[in-house]
Amino acid sequence: MEAFFRTHSYLVEHVNAPVRRMLMDEIDWNDRLIGIKGTRGVGKTTFLLQYAKEHFNVSDRKCLYLNLNNFYFQGRGIVDFAGEFVAQGGKVLLIDQVFKHQDWSKDLRKCYDNYPELKIVFTGSSVMRLKEENPELNGIVKSYNLRGFSFREFINLQTGNHFEPYTLDEILSDHERLIKRILPHVRPADYFQSYLHHGFYPFYQEQRNYSENLLKTMNMMTEVDILLIKQIELKYLSKIKKLFYELAVDGPKAPNISQLATDIETSRATVMNYIKYLADARLINMIYPPGERFPKKPTKVMLHNPNLMYAIYPSKVEQQDVMEAFFVNSLWKDHKVNQRSHERHYVVDSHLRFRVCDATQPYRHRDEEPTYLARYNTEVGKDNALPLWLLGFLY
Repeated sequence: MEAFFRTHSYLVEHVNAPVRRMLMDEIDWNDRLIGIKGTRGVGKTTFLLQYAKEHFNVSDRKCLYLNLNNFYFQGRGIVDFAGEFVAQGGKVLLIDQVFKHQDWSKDLRKCYDNYPELKIVFTGSSVMRLKEENPELNGIVKSYNLRGFSFREFINLQTGNHFEPYTLDEILSDHERLIKRILPHVRPADYFQSYLHHGFYPFYQEQRNYSENLLKTMNMMTEVDILLIKQIELKYLSKIKKLFYELAVDGPKAPNISQLATDIETSRATVMNYIKYLADARLINMIYPPGERFPKKPTKVMLHNPNLMYAIYPSKVEQQDVMEAFFVNSLWKDHKVNQRSHERHYVVDSHLRFRVCDATQPYRHRDEEPTYLARYNTEVGKDNALPLWLLGFLY
């Protein structure tokens, strides 16, 4: 136990979190069992340590951080450890990489039932279905998602500003005034391309080659997050990776399921399942017509965020594709994004129509219904035309 407390103190003292994540204020910390999901590399460990730093003195033994990668837990269960922690006055366990423990969901349930004075906050992969796949947690766990940096968070980190997020309603109704608050302090155009290339994952701050680091992270997403959690045999890994590459190279469009099935030598149903796993891992986004969802075929498959596009196939990156990926990814946190086949506009929250377009190119308005233009290559907007970068301030 003492070794874990020493590790906890060292990590909390040295945690580097220059940008406070918005999720910190969205969580109800009074709940006793809190799950924080997120794709690999978005900062879940840092988030746990930042919580400990904000709410407890570094030497306060009421809070303890654990990483279940530690081999110690191969010989001892979470329940016994939690019991010893509670007996010594412990109140909050922060458990990282919880899915590395074989019976993690059952053990968390036992902790919840046996130690009513204990709060557990744990992290897991975005691939996990906490309630659907772990019925013992249904009704007791509160689940949240931690995302990569928004453009707003990236700008704050790069410039030292403290811009607050805006709602979509605020942006649509008042974007001209909101922009006037921002432009005197920063030129978004100076940072937008950098964000698209390397600003989504917090590890861009490390002194390593970002693209190489992201490629390693993408491999870990498939090798660990998908195979381990979904319990897929290792021999199928090459098929999943090839499918992901094919989808990335094809660009944002409706997938040809039959052709993909032939390419990776499997069935159509398996291809659809693999596409769903890649979406759960936050490697791709699936866009559906309004009212439709998996297991139906999506209207469009695109990479989850622009950083992935530059990492996996930089020579084939098209500006329009990048901007649409940014648009979808920025809205995905709190809004539903749909698109019908053969239509260029997106439908947000079932009633708002958007077109992503280049402000330097002439636009002919042919839509019969009111449509918002999310324009790139501009910093300002007017009326129903707003600058695309401002949607990066949604969270």
